[in-house]
Amino acid sequence: MNVLPSGIAVADTGGDLPPVLCLHGIGSSSAAFAGLARELSDRLRIIAWDAPGYAASADPPAAPGMDGYADAAAGVLDALGLERSLVLGVSFGGVIATRLALRHPDRVTALVLADSTRGSGASPDGGAAMRARGAELAASDPADFARRRAPRLLSAAAPPEAVEAVADAMRAAIRLPGYGHAARAMADTDHGPRLGEVAVPTLVVVGSADVVCPPAESRRLAAGIPGARYAEIPGAGHLANQERPAAFAAAVADFLTSHHSKE
Repeated sequence: MNVLPSGIAVADTGGDLPPVLCLHGIGSSSAAFAGLARELSDRLRIIAWDAPGYAASADPPAAPGMDGYADAAAGVLDALGLERSLVLGVSFGGVIATRLALRHPDRVTALVLADSTRGSGASPDGGAAMRARGAELAASDPADFARRRAPRLLSAAAPPEAVEAVADAMRAAIRLPGYGHAARAMADTDHGPRLGEVAVPTLVVVGSADVVCPPAESRRLAAGIPGARYAEIPGAGHLANQERPAAFAAAVADFLTSHHSKE
């Protein structure tokens, strides 16, 4: 783990391979991409951040907002001397990745949006529920908060030890004010009207058993982004990249092979 001058911590497999900047979900950290790194580090340079205010990253001086998260992600590329990168975002990370592609299109070679959404602000109920997250964490023991949320993040078929591991990882990743900042940014975001502006090759991938950001939402993303490709990971829940890392990595690799063959 390397902490950049900005205070953002990144796990980086290094080397001269094509880079992939990986942005985790609202309850995760860079550790969420360990399985992907095991599967693909022979072909890709996997760079996974701890978002501002998460895990080993410093707390931001103020709420970043979605623009701030996108700018911070671009800053990671700057710090690593990378002009452009494939960007892979899971859930909250996918919303950041979308904003990065809209705000800094010259920095993104291709986009993978995994188990993601247009932003919680796409519906009044979704926005209200997301705004309540920070207060919920503040009123709860972090371990209890994580244990309550973890079962919904994997499929019903996931073994208890996998659910426990997700809960432990969440407890280690999240804290206030960072989690609250992320929740507010999500609540304030609806990329629906701007999806047509995404101008990079895009894969939208989702676990078929995701109950947090169901496949219907991913289909909306794919329908709104010009030329986007859509794929489902059979039997996987919301954290498809963690629950089915081999199948998830295969979908990403297939997309990249198809993308490069057209260049």
